Amino acid sequence: MRRSIRCRMGAGVLLALAVSACAGTRSEPATTGVPPPVAGELLVGNKSGDSVWRISLADGRKLGEFASGHQPHEIGVAADAARVLVSNYADDPRGNSLSLFDTSSGEVRTVQLGKGVRPHGLAPIPGSSDWLVTAEGLSQLLRVDVADGRIVRRMPVGEGIAHMVATDGRAAFVTHLRSGTLTRVDLSSGQRTHTVETGAGAEGVAVRPGADEVWVGNRAADTVTVHASDDLRLLATLPSPGFAIRVAFTADGRHALVTNAHAARLAVFHATSRRQVADVPLAREGVAYRETLLGQAALPIGVIADPSRPRVYVAISGGDEIAVVDSERWQVVDRWQTGREPDALGLLPPR
Repeated sequence: MRRSIRCRMGAGVLLALAVSACAGTRSEPATTGVPPPVAGELLVGNKSGDSVWRISLADGRKLGEFASGHQPHEIGVAADAARVLVSNYADDPRGNSLSLFDTSSGEVRTVQLGKGVRPHGLAPIPGSSDWLVTAEGLSQLLRVDVADGRIVRRMPVGEGIAHMVATDGRAAFVTHLRSGTLTRVDLSSGQRTHTVETGAGAEGVAVRPGADEVWVGNRAADTVTVHASDDLRLLATLPSPGFAIRVAFTADGRHALVTNAHAARLAVFHATSRRQVADVPLAREGVAYRETLLGQAALPIGVIADPSRPRVYVAISGGDEIAVVDSERWQVVDRWQTGREPDALGLLPPR
């Protein structure tokens, strides 16, 4: 299969916006122009490249990139696609921050969150310009006004490494990697309402579209658990062997997509029946994969479904590539080159 890359644009605008949790903002003029994105792009966070690549959904061409902070781990796209937020996870001067990309102007700003925060999971709050950000180093969920670059609320979520977050607009759902638990936080009050055990290594989390369900990938337990969104009661436990690290859904909520990193496979579940309907191998035979933060192997992590075409994109972190999966046949049909150690994925829709 071909590896698509034809053109390279200039590096992103970097406008430093130093912000503390309570202080004002400071900005510097942009130094390099970045054209606004064209229709239909896959955004790829390269953890060891400290960058986000913009890749054409039409053919996998690299359209451009922008610099992030150190170790970009997650990408979120606002509902109107006007802004893209990236969490910079490293606990050093180039991490502990968020990179905010304006898709119209091409401007990139950095929101500094403070030493020891270790931001990871991201989720835009529907109907608001605020975002939810997990702060692993503080055992908190942050509500951040990215327009002003300030933390507007700190919500304690308990110990156990608050790793990923999803939201249905009313509540936030936070996975705790070390304790193997899921916490529900009411967004109106900012209070925890429920915490339940899900399985060892609880990490990936997603709210099923059109249903009051939260799905969690428990990587060390090799399971996916399904929970009611109102009280987190357990509805089902599904086997997903091989380090179930991420969970995502197709736009219609019909299929749940689970990347099993050590097995290098994509498990596909019918969301209503909760039966596994496909098991897609993602590694290529005879390939010497690179060393990554999780080991030396193919190690698929990030996964996202294209709402406009029958395609699913999977970040192969040890292969510096995207596996393009046909979601009608559930087969890998292409591979696109990325930067070093891809992980987080986002989509900018055609417009």
